[in-house]
Amino acid sequence: MTGPTGPDREAVRALAELLRRWWELSAREGRPKPTQQSLAGRLGIDQTTLSRYLNPRHPSTAPLRTVELLHTVLRAPAADLPRARALAEEAAAVPARKSPHPADPTPADATPADATPANEAPADAAAVVVAPAPRRTATTRTATLRTALAFLAVLTLGGGIGLGWSAFAHRAGQGGPSVAAAAASTGPAASRWPLARKGDLLWKARTVQYLLQAHGHAVEADGDFGAATAAAVKTFQAAHGLLADGKVGAQTWSHLIIRIDSHNDPKQAVVALQYLLNNAGTATDITGIFTPSTTRSLDTFQRDRALPVTGVADPATWRALLASQGPAIHR
Repeated sequence: MTGPTGPDREAVRALAELLRRWWELSAREGRPKPTQQSLAGRLGIDQTTLSRYLNPRHPSTAPLRTVELLHTVLRAPAADLPRARALAEEAAAVPARKSPHPADPTPADATPADATPANEAPADAAAVVVAPAPRRTATTRTATLRTALAFLAVLTLGGGIGLGWSAFAHRAGQGGPSVAAAAASTGPAASRWPLARKGDLLWKARTVQYLLQAHGHAVEADGDFGAATAAAVKTFQAAHGLLADGKVGAQTWSHLIIRIDSHNDPKQAVVALQYLLNNAGTATDITGIFTPSTTRSLDTFQRDRALPVTGVADPATWRALLASQGPAIHR
């Protein structure tokens, strides 16, 4: 693979060096260093790709999500994550190269074998018209037949749709779901709270951990829903009269989330909000401060998800944010 070029070359190499160091130093607290094969399996990539991510001499840029997952799986220092994210974003800014195999142009002087040159009249114009007549008639019949079949198909489909719509309307009139209710059920407000539990990695774990911190629980936001996080969840649940099972479901989420606005903005809850906004594709600086910029990002997210644009992180917005994250990862 050709090495990276341009102004981001150093960022690609620095990222590879950082990831390599995480891997080399992962053997601690009695845990052995994972082999590249086993590590690649946990990341869901092939070993050759992983080895390029970890090779500063011939590096390949690791995607941001892979960098975050490596940080969690290898239990790398928390202080390294902001720098790793910045390097991944900078390295990913390398412009795409042009395709080395452009489509072959058609030669300017190429002429189909059965074409008549534009500046040359046919020797016998009448013959040209009469000779292909049988073929043209067959073609016309085929086209007519196809048109008729297509028309019949449209009539059949239209009848089926009409019957289906009538049945649906009849069901609605008899107490079944209305059209408006059916449409509303697919909207953001209908999104279910995700289940977060022991073994979850990345966004589920981090969100729970940030919000637990906002409620005064001393847990590390390392993106790994381990025993310590599960214990903190049980303590939180017991304090709020919930079933203390260590799993964050709908009832626990409803107590764990915090309504954030310009008058109520606990730092770690704001960090959770900014993290989810950024992860959902709405660029947001993760500072822990509810700035006007964060409000604008929140407005944009709400507008894009057809939510009331209030600039307030209410339960419906939190639920939509959680539903807009990437695929869940469980170890």
